[in-house]
Amino acid sequence: MIATLTPALDLARFIRAGDRVVCGQGCAEPLALTAGLAALDLPIELFIGPLFSDSFAEPGRLRFASYGAMGKASRLARRGRLEVLPLHYGALGPAFANGDLRADVVLIQLAPGPQGHAAALANDHVLAAARKARCVIAEVNRRAPWCRGAELDPAIRLDAVVETDRDLVALEPAAIGEAERAIARHVAGLVPDRATLQVGIGAIPDAALSELAGHRDLGVHSGMIGDRVAALVGSGTVTNAHKSVDPGLTVSNTAFGSGTLCRFIDNNPAVRLMPASHTHSPAILAAQDRMIAINAAIEVDLTGQVNAELADGAPVGGVGGLADFTRGARAAKGGRAIVALRSTDRSGTVSRIVPRVAAVTLARSDADTIVTEHGVARLVGLGLAERARALIAIAAPQHREALERSLGGAA
Repeated sequence: MIATLTPALDLARFIRAGDRVVCGQGCAEPLALTAGLAALDLPIELFIGPLFSDSFAEPGRLRFASYGAMGKASRLARRGRLEVLPLHYGALGPAFANGDLRADVVLIQLAPGPQGHAAALANDHVLAAARKARCVIAEVNRRAPWCRGAELDPAIRLDAVVETDRDLVALEPAAIGEAERAIARHVAGLVPDRATLQVGIGAIPDAALSELAGHRDLGVHSGMIGDRVAALVGSGTVTNAHKSVDPGLTVSNTAFGSGTLCRFIDNNPAVRLMPASHTHSPAILAAQDRMIAINAAIEVDLTGQVNAELADGAPVGGVGGLADFTRGARAAKGGRAIVALRSTDRSGTVSRIVPRVAAVTLARSDADTIVTEHGVARLVGLGLAERARALIAIAAPQHREALERSLGGAA
């Protein structure tokens, strides 16, 4: 029998000391449940994804694990409270399914609907974890959008449910500065009409989407969509009419945005939230003609290796889907994999084109096209010396001489 919980949420009935609790990520965080969890005085490990709320500003005895340190999870990492597991995003679901990752309790946000419950704003590893967990607790939020493709599998047993009517976690579009706009103009010039887009999270991918308003008949097949994808659909720039796979549909694994995005997604027959086995599959991506992957990074070295995990020695990102999207886009007919980043940190004193990266998220053998505000470096087919020259040419001018001097140890 499913227990119906009150807002008081006596989660201690279900959660034990030492449990690993897997929680809905990003805008799919079930806020009533995480508030109840934060109030428990138990030593628990919470497996999270991107964190956009302040639910764990005072983490108490909670410990955290994740596949990255995105959003406010980076604060937990800096405090030594977050362990980052170096896993590809597409590997998370299988890892929970086969027991490589343990899930004792799952906290999930659902949307009610005439067709039954659907996972709200994410069709992700949390559902895989729910199939194996000892206990699954759902927050059914009347304001959550009903997401096609994410209908709740009847095989997932709900042990307890709390019904709420509250605002969801919101992620507003990122602020865009002049450097991001300059990068975005270069990226937009690499995107042909009728391309299918995958975009990452952050100011640079958001800026790139803003610069695509003049393009025609674009499609979307992504791990994440936000408000700016909804805007491009609304303006007619994204039609999905020429996709080789899933024509007519905007496809994503998660949705991170504001109420605007929720209204766009809610029971929309032209939107599907699909599992990572579909959205992150290199084979499916390779079958998508003109597949263009647009992702951000922290730094790129002179051989083309990409770091999307560490900044100044601290975790701020993760492995994510970068390798999957890069390999899939590169294999697609007319495809391209773009990694875009500022040439320096915001002070201008630290170059993000470096002799050696702090972590190798993407190998140099996978690197395709690197973009900064100073230009574009296409690395495919270039030897190490040529790559170094191409990357120095798009580095910040004040750092090029030092990079030239480092070449003796860069190749």
